[in-house]
Amino acid sequence: MKLNLVNGLAEAGNVLARLDPLDLDSLPESVLERTRQVFGADVTPEQSVVKMLRDVRREGDAAIRRYARLLDGADLAEFRVADAELAEARAAISPELEAALQLAARRITEFHQATLPRNWVDLEQGLGEMVRPLERVGLYAPGGTAAYPSTVLMTAIPARVAGVKEVILTTPRRGAEPLNPAVMAAAQIAGVDAVYQIGGVPAIAAMAYGTETIDQVDKICGPGNIFVAYAKKLVQGQVDIDGIFGPTETIVIADETAQPDFCAADLIAQAEHDPLSTAILVTNSRQLVERVERELERRLATLERGDLARSALERQGRIVLVDTLAEAVELANRIAPEHLCLMVADPWAWAGQVKNAGGLFLGEFSPEVMGDYIAGPSHVMPTGGTARFNSALSVHHFMRTMPVVGLSPETFRGLGAAAVQIAHAEGLTGHSGAIEVRLESLQNQA
Repeated sequence: MKLNLVNGLAEAGNVLARLDPLDLDSLPESVLERTRQVFGADVTPEQSVVKMLRDVRREGDAAIRRYARLLDGADLAEFRVADAELAEARAAISPELEAALQLAARRITEFHQATLPRNWVDLEQGLGEMVRPLERVGLYAPGGTAAYPSTVLMTAIPARVAGVKEVILTTPRRGAEPLNPAVMAAAQIAGVDAVYQIGGVPAIAAMAYGTETIDQVDKICGPGNIFVAYAKKLVQGQVDIDGIFGPTETIVIADETAQPDFCAADLIAQAEHDPLSTAILVTNSRQLVERVERELERRLATLERGDLARSALERQGRIVLVDTLAEAVELANRIAPEHLCLMVADPWAWAGQVKNAGGLFLGEFSPEVMGDYIAGPSHVMPTGGTARFNSALSVHHFMRTMPVVGLSPETFRGLGAAAVQIAHAEGLTGHSGAIEVRLESLQNQA
């Protein structure tokens, strides 16, 4: 398969097309028609999201039940999934999947335990910092054909390791269909406290505002469709959110030592997510380009989701031919991709030059797909160039820090005069007075 070829660093500046994850104008006609059927001919997708958020905030559980019937065909007597149903779902997965989820959970736990911040105090300086976990976190798991038990592990476990007191999961019930057993099993393995069978925008609203049966959370995490993403954006500030994520993206930097079948397999693995996924190969080897293209065609011909992957590669896939690996790394730093894979002779030698990437994967046996499932770090990573200023989800996202100031009289005396000068410069004589009265007290005690 021939991918769009870009020659040289100068032409590669816009090689990764940025897609707005909140572009509701790009919705297909079938979705727009469904919106009109449910909400009325004059209601736009944006307005439908606002209406659902407002209705749940005002009406609570009644609005959730109404929208569950309208959107998912589900009549919900109870929102919370019974423990017996959770146990039955977990028993339905294979022993092999159970063992795989358990192994992934252990590795994720160990990684995040190693990154925990600590409280500290300097008594001499009278300063310190206290680290406190969030109280409640809400996770969202999409329903339908999308089932991501890995994402449940990758969001719930960092929260648990951080010390979050309560973690809940919401996922839609589609009519009378059973909930996805792998997702239910992952929730139990990850230590989720409660699972609620509600989905879409109403689920985001319930977690953001609280209802009669669902308490408000402090942070919402998890993927969803464009309506869910827009809802998360609108409730940000009422609660914290993990981010607004666009289509997934990977850059593979490879030299002449890279195995072409490995490169092709990694590009396809990225492309099979959805037609908007982006997979880019950057290399200084023209021979590798030709060999990778042959491997792409061979693998796509037999892949179950081959047509979808081919569509993504034709639309977003690129090969960038550069003169040196230094240029390849420079390009990756400009793009700041979600995933950056170094398939080169000595990947660790180049790691220090990488500045901007959501996650860095070094060597032929550290493919991005291992990060998706079992390596250890969370696979929730910044997309769309936001790796310039954002990080992968971690325990730090589920914690707050509180600076502590506990100055001794001696330290206060040494700092007070300078603070008075700054207060006067700002014209805040009340501030300076609160310092001066203490300085006078210390002087009188001397």
